[in-house]
Amino acid sequence: MKTRVLVAKVGFDGHDRGIKIVARVLRDAGIEVVYGGLRNTPESVAAIALQEDVDAVGLSMHNGAHLTIAPLVTHALREAGVECPVIVGGIVPDVDVPRLRDVGIAAVLGPGASAADVVNAVMAVVS
Repeated sequence: MKTRVLVAKVGFDGHDRGIKIVARVLRDAGIEVVYGGLRNTPESVAAIALQEDVDAVGLSMHNGAHLTIAPLVTHALREAGVECPVIVGGIVPDVDVPRLRDVGIAAVLGPGASAADVVNAVMAVVS
């Protein structure tokens, strides 16, 4: 069975180039991608993850709200009964990575992560 990953953006961040590249990289690696698109709420991400029975959730963050949004998404997933790892990618200062890990983020990919880094991170957290 193929690995299924939901990729989405939460909030008003409209920068979608990175998430589209990630979706294509994952697809090209044989991973089934559910594209959640832009301007989601934490609850809509959880609802999509539940409905699509995904193995992981990838969040793209470029607006500096990762310390607010990521915990809200992990909480919404738990509330919806979704037990899957969450990966955050985008502009995340190194100093914030431990705090994201503390709220349940499984992996963080920063600027410059290669296609292999992205695929390896997904496969590592779903195995």
